[in-house]
Amino acid sequence: MVAPAAAAAELRAWDPKEHGQEGLRHALLAFLDARPEDACSRSCVPGHLTASALVVDAAAECTLLTLHPRVGRWLQLGGHCEPGDASLADAALREATEESGMDGLVIDPEPLHVDVHPITCSLGLPTRHLDVRFLVRAPAGAVPRISEESDDLRWWPLDALPADTDTVPAMVAAARRRLG
Repeated sequence: MVAPAAAAAELRAWDPKEHGQEGLRHALLAFLDARPEDACSRSCVPGHLTASALVVDAAAECTLLTLHPRVGRWLQLGGHCEPGDASLADAALREATEESGMDGLVIDPEPLHVDVHPITCSLGLPTRHLDVRFLVRAPAGAVPRISEESDDLRWWPLDALPADTDTVPAMVAAARRRLG
């Protein structure tokens, strides 16, 4: 399981360059300081850190989104930290690999974006996900396979995202800045 100290180190090393993202980064760091034992565990009912991946194709023209079964919208891949995840980046890459069915994904270990959102997760209790998002590149020719964690998977052009995608457009904008 990602140790809160490891998650804090990842967030402290990140310079988001955007005022709103900097404010959220500080809020996540404060949460980690307040919950040094369980901030990355889904059993932390007040909220917990999660890790997501904005998966882009090799040409950086499309992003892979999942039709989330519980939320009912197209979202980035990601989820809860699990035993064996040494870092948030490890958790995001594991989730992206599991949910996409693609091998050879490459993660940029620097966070791309953060978000805090209310959700009722797998324990059936209302909580908050303090989500740290990473940029992940798929190898050329990668073909996704739908897992049991998704109703559908689809490549979407970065400039033609589906409606009602939460914060995916903000992640795409951050990815475009990072990729140049």
